[in-house]
Amino acid sequence: MASNLNPNWAQLLETLKSNGSNKHFSKHSQRSDGATEKTVLGKRKERSNDNSEAVKPNPLVPTSSDCSLTDVVAMDCEMVGVSSLGNKSALGRVALVNKWGNVIYDEYVRPLDHVVDFRTKISGIRPRDLRKAKNFNVVQKKVAELIKGRILVGHALHNDLKALLLSHLKKDIRDTSEYTPFL
Repeated sequence: MASNLNPNWAQLLETLKSNGSNKHFSKHSQRSDGATEKTVLGKRKERSNDNSEAVKPNPLVPTSSDCSLTDVVAMDCEMVGVSSLGNKSALGRVALVNKWGNVIYDEYVRPLDHVVDFRTKISGIRPRDLRKAKNFNVVQKKVAELIKGRILVGHALHNDLKALLLSHLKKDIRDTSEYTPFL
């Protein structure tokens, strides 16, 4: 049954077990006076602690510590709202990682227009993040250098490229929003 766990949960479970904290995974815990009390898990189904299979590696953890620029890079941008209503998007942050998942570039960007909506719940950007942000032109130039001649991976990359006022060869784009098995 443990093989059906998300790798992150399986890894957490192993960490807690190795630290001797397995008591939190039972439906009820025993108090020192012999009484039983419910844990924070409430009415969840109990899972067996059978670890017959080895825990799979976490795909979100980089497999190498190499932070160099590789032939494949992934990019994600976060937008903030500009214009009088805040309904026009402008670049607020851009991050690029190499093929091992290591960050090669991550910068906050000062939009050319006045920010009306930071969209913090979605973007994670707060006003203080943009106080020392880099100018749009500097970031745009650096991102253009980093992605030139490389395969670019991301989700809905047309939005990110539009925000950066950049283009990229269609043959070098791998967009997960257009990948049929994900649709």
